[in-house]
Amino acid sequence: MAIKQLTEEQIREWSLEQKDRWWLENVYRGDMPQLTFRAGLTGFILGGFLSATNLYIGARTGWSLGVGITSVIMAFAFFKVLQQFGAREFTLLENNAMQSIATSAGYMTMPLTSSLVAYMIANQVLLPWWQIIAWNSAISILGVLFAFPMKRRFINDEQHPFPEGQAAGVVMDMLHSSDAAVGMFKAKVLAYSAGLAAFIKFIQGEKLQELLQVKILRAKAVIWHLPEDLFDFLERWKLKVPTMNGIDTRQLGISPGLDVMMMGAGGLMGIRAASSMMLGACINHLVLAPWMLSLGEIKPNAKGLINDKQILLWSLWPGVAAMVVISFVALFSKPEVFTNLFHRGKKSQPSDDVLKDIEFPLWISVVGIPLMSCVTAGLATAFFGIPFWVSLVGLPLTYVLSLVAASSTALTSTTPVGATSKITQLFYGMVQPRDIKANLATAGITAEVVGNSSNLLMDIKPGYMLGAKPRQQAVGHIIGIFSGAIASTFLFFALFTKDVDPNDVETIKNIQSSEFKMPAATVWIGVAKLLTEGLHNLSPSIIKAVIVAALAGLILEILRITSKNKLPLSPMAIGLAFVLDFKSAFCMFAGAFLFWLLGVGRIKEENAHGNLWVENHEPICAGLIAGGSLMGILEILVGVFVL
Repeated sequence: MAIKQLTEEQIREWSLEQKDRWWLENVYRGDMPQLTFRAGLTGFILGGFLSATNLYIGARTGWSLGVGITSVIMAFAFFKVLQQFGAREFTLLENNAMQSIATSAGYMTMPLTSSLVAYMIANQVLLPWWQIIAWNSAISILGVLFAFPMKRRFINDEQHPFPEGQAAGVVMDMLHSSDAAVGMFKAKVLAYSAGLAAFIKFIQGEKLQELLQVKILRAKAVIWHLPEDLFDFLERWKLKVPTMNGIDTRQLGISPGLDVMMMGAGGLMGIRAASSMMLGACINHLVLAPWMLSLGEIKPNAKGLINDKQILLWSLWPGVAAMVVISFVALFSKPEVFTNLFHRGKKSQPSDDVLKDIEFPLWISVVGIPLMSCVTAGLATAFFGIPFWVSLVGLPLTYVLSLVAASSTALTSTTPVGATSKITQLFYGMVQPRDIKANLATAGITAEVVGNSSNLLMDIKPGYMLGAKPRQQAVGHIIGIFSGAIASTFLFFALFTKDVDPNDVETIKNIQSSEFKMPAATVWIGVAKLLTEGLHNLSPSIIKAVIVAALAGLILEILRITSKNKLPLSPMAIGLAFVLDFKSAFCMFAGAFLFWLLGVGRIKEENAHGNLWVENHEPICAGLIAGGSLMGILEILVGVFVL
């Protein structure tokens, strides 16, 4: 059946209470089983397996796998088989609860391939298993507590897309549809678009084509594959790649791409946010990057080359500054999202919160955040020797950066963990100069809190779309935290510490081996060594850019709010473009623009009857994301395990 949604006008004009009441009356499915024992057990086991896979791949490549849609399809298929043997049907909301657990577990591997393992290598110490589980669990639970106050704003009130979460919701709705005719047609649309995306990703995949052409078809080398970088076509046809000031535009990060997943995300994002992001990317890469290169503010790497990473290391500072200002202006423009908590129980305002009996109680976050902050600071003191006050002083900054990251995830499904963590590393470089121990451990808090809060919001989005109970999703996410922490920790010791003597500091280096290079940990250590020296390591141009970006963000966000969101630009999307690569921004814009040309966002819903693209916009985009992501996972697995 079609997923009910508010119109853009309703989102813009209605109050939070009106939106909550509409959701309760039209979407909520309070009588459907959700967090059942079998859903919890399936999510716990599947999440543990996916976290183990993510740990292995993260240690080899520095990447992590998106496991949301994968877990949904795997669980649905598993219980469809069990139904043949008499098991009752696995409900839509059971699948959603299972997904919350599995995705939460799948992302618990991040510290063990980045911040925490960087701490061990840099300080030549191997932490015991119980400390790793306790630390990762505590900071992840803190992320859950940060997430739910933001949920009221980003999901209930502003109805942001969270494209990957929205795609998971559409996939679940298609799989479990009770409307045979409509459900079957939309399922076919989703399947065809997923198949197309998977095929494109398959012929783009260098590892997959090597497996097919060299290993299976016995060719001497890969004869042909479809480049994801469109400028590669120009080179293939002996045509000149565009340059700026004599520099190959690809070195400036300017390279139009063909990433079907990002195009699907752009289709869900909408033309306003996607075009704003493209504007920001053009300002950054076409104007600022060449200018800073000419001034010597952006310097070549060790090989004398400029690439996208060098540019983003400069631009992330003004980008994050703008997003921080925008987040705070938006937050204080609607303080009732948070202050309603303190009006409950007053007879004069009996209807302030129509969802008070099913929402995650905000008082738990109000009490829990200070409590878990103290627990986290205490663990940092006990495990890492960091003074109690040092951890506490940075936690308000972590909350600010969680707001910024959630804003990014809400629009693009991309969480800027790296960019936000660098802000924390700079902060602690000033608070505790030349203390790499404090720098890595405290920035690890930010990374995990930011990742978990944004990941939870991504999980809550499909639950909101499908009428799930937010409280049960929160419980499921916490179950997944413990599943992933246990599975990833013990696998970490099995994979990476067999040649390590914890009593011999020299052997600790063996955690990072030729087989498991831990590339993310290497980046963390390098940034920590640079930023522990403090603010003077940032060039004057960055300081000026931060001031200008903050003022621009302030002005644009005030204009957006005073115009009741009728401003044709999205200030947050412009800021986000400064921490994303050009190719991603281009692909999301291309997807949004293509669907806009086909009528999405231009043709009103009541006039769209018979328009394939408008009526099936979400299944098509969800299929592109699902098919592309699954084939992308296969590409990584082939590269790690087969070749």
